[in-house]
Amino acid sequence: MLKIVCAAAIFGITISSVASAQNAAAPPRRGSIVSPASSDIIKELAPIGTLRVGINFNNIVLVQGTPDAPRGITPDLARELGKRLGVPIEFISFDAAGKTFEALKAGRLDIIFLAIEPVRAAEIEFTAPYVLIEGVYMVPKDSPLKNVADVDREGVRIGVNKASAYDLFLTRTLKHATLVRAENGVDLFAKESLEAAAGVKQPLVAYAKTHPDVRILEGRFMEIRQAMGTPKGRVAGAQYLRAFVEEMKASGFVADALKRSNQPDAAVAPAAKN
Repeated sequence: MLKIVCAAAIFGITISSVASAQNAAAPPRRGSIVSPASSDIIKELAPIGTLRVGINFNNIVLVQGTPDAPRGITPDLARELGKRLGVPIEFISFDAAGKTFEALKAGRLDIIFLAIEPVRAAEIEFTAPYVLIEGVYMVPKDSPLKNVADVDREGVRIGVNKASAYDLFLTRTLKHATLVRAENGVDLFAKESLEAAAGVKQPLVAYAKTHPDVRILEGRFMEIRQAMGTPKGRVAGAQYLRAFVEEMKASGFVADALKRSNQPDAAVAPAAKN
């Protein structure tokens, strides 16, 4: 898992230059264009005149590259939104979803890219998802656990990244297994010889390829619905953001960005239901 050097310890953030964010190449627009943003919408989404965007480098499906030059679907969407609003972007990079969420609650961010979860929805105006990814389990190679259903039993300890989407989901849904939380759930799984680790499919699969003593269980325990969001109460801005995401899916923008960043296992989310 990629580790980010934190520039501010309390939030674990690294701020890239606005110039590099604005000059980085973004994909061409396709399809219809959402209505121009009014001054009220721009003021809601970028109240200080700069769009402060949280980027979680711990999810390699959504972002690659470096804090100074982020690549992938998340920065591509952020840059396109900045163009639509006519404002500069400040990328603020994190090494965990939970830290991104805490920064938004503290008023440090205007736009966030996180999985939709009830706990987060109390603080965030979410769009519909733009990408769907899978949450899966990893276990020791000789584990007696054979499928996803086997994991939820007494005595099974599952390593998870604290405050991640799958931590929040499993906290709600598990009945017997025990979650063990850390900054890096996979590292804890290996260090403490836990019975399982939970996480996003792609990085766990990549880990398993270089660690022959572990394997990935078939099937998923959850569908992770990745969405854009803005702080609760920014109603006009959120409405614009929702229309923006629907256009990005319908026009092929999201699919193109996933293809360029070599993420074939991530699926473009279907159109939102009215």
